Amino acid sequence: MKKTLHLWHRYLGLVVAIPLIIISLTGSILVFKEEVDHWLMPELTVVAGTSGQRLGYDVLRDTVNSALNGYEIGSWEVFDDGQTADRIYVLKHGTNEWFKVYLDQYQGEVRSQPVAVNHYLTDWLLDLHYKFLIGDTGLWFTGVASLILLFMGISGLIIYRQFWKKFFTLRLKVKRIALFSDLHKLVGIWSAPVLLVIGFTGVYWNISEIIHHELEHSQEEQHVITGRLYNHALSLDKMMAEASQQMGGFQATYLLFPYEPELQVTFFGEVADTSFVTSEYSSTVSFDKQSGGRLSNYDIREAPFYLVAVDSFRKLHFGYFVGLPSRIIWCLIGLTPLIFTVTGCYMWLKRRRPKKRLSRITQPI
Repeated sequence: MKKTLHLWHRYLGLVVAIPLIIISLTGSILVFKEEVDHWLMPELTVVAGTSGQRLGYDVLRDTVNSALNGYEIGSWEVFDDGQTADRIYVLKHGTNEWFKVYLDQYQGEVRSQPVAVNHYLTDWLLDLHYKFLIGDTGLWFTGVASLILLFMGISGLIIYRQFWKKFFTLRLKVKRIALFSDLHKLVGIWSAPVLLVIGFTGVYWNISEIIHHELEHSQEEQHVITGRLYNHALSLDKMMAEASQQMGGFQATYLLFPYEPELQVTFFGEVADTSFVTSEYSSTVSFDKQSGGRLSNYDIREAPFYLVAVDSFRKLHFGYFVGLPSRIIWCLIGLTPLIFTVTGCYMWLKRRRPKKRLSRITQPI
C-alpha cells in the first residue's frame, strides 16, 4: 500500500509539476495584489482621502455613467481605506463583454478608460492562476491541479506518517540526493497544512464554478446588454442607509447591478461581531431594481455553520485573515512547489540511472 501510494505521489507530481508551479507562483504574487498594483500603477490605483470622506454613491454612479457613455455598470468594488481606488466593472452596449475602470471615490474622477478585465498585470496573473488564460475550459485544468495538490499533501503525510521525528532534520554533509531527499521531506512537512487548506479551498471553488457554468448555464445564452435594466432614479445612498440600519453597522464592499433580467440590485458587505476568517463579502442585502423596495437580506451571523465555513474559504485561500504575518506565510508557502519539483525530479532521475546502467550490463552479448 505504501509503495503504491509512493508511486502515485511521485508520478502525479511529475505530471502536474509545471501547472502547479504556475498556480503557486502566481498565487504567491497575488497575495500582495493590492501592493503590486499600488506600486506599478499609482496614478490609477492610489487615492488621497481620509476614511469616511467618500462621495455619495449616487454622485459617483452619475459620474461613471456620464464618463462612460455606451456602457452599463455591472459591479462595483468599494474601498474606504483612504488609499485604494474603487474598481468599476462595466458592460459595453450590444455585447456581453466586461471591462474595468478605476474610480477616485474621494474626488469623483474616473481615472481610466474601459479595458479588458485581464488587461493589467495582476489581473492577467489572476486569470493565469484561475483559468490558465483559456476561459472556462481552464477551470477544469486548475481544478484537476488543485485536486492533485490536495492528494500530494495527504499522501505525503501518509507516506511519512512519522513525520514528527524529522521535523527539523536536514543533513547538510551528505550526498546531494540525500540532501534533496531531506529538503523535500522537510519542506513538505512544514508546508503541508497550508497547502492542504489552499488545495481544498481551490478545489471547492473550481468545482462550484464548473457546476455553475456546465449545469446552470449550459443551455442559456448570456444576455446582451442594450440599456439600463434598473430604475436609474433609485437612490443607492438610501439603499445603503437602509441596509446599514437593517443589519446594524453593515458596510458595503461590493455592489452588484442587474446585468441580466433576473438580477436585482444587491449590496455585499461585512458586519461586526464575526470571526477573523469571515470574508468582507459575507452578508448581502437585495433591493427591487424598479421600486427600490428591500427584498431580502442575508446576515452571516445568522447563517448555518456550513455556510459560515464556506465563506471563510476566501481569507483562508489567500491568507489575509490576520493581516501581514499570514500573508507573508502564504506567499512563502506558495513557492514550495518549485522546491518540490526541483528536488523530486532530481531524485527521480538519479534513481533511474542506476537501473538503466544495470540493465545494459546484464544484457547478453
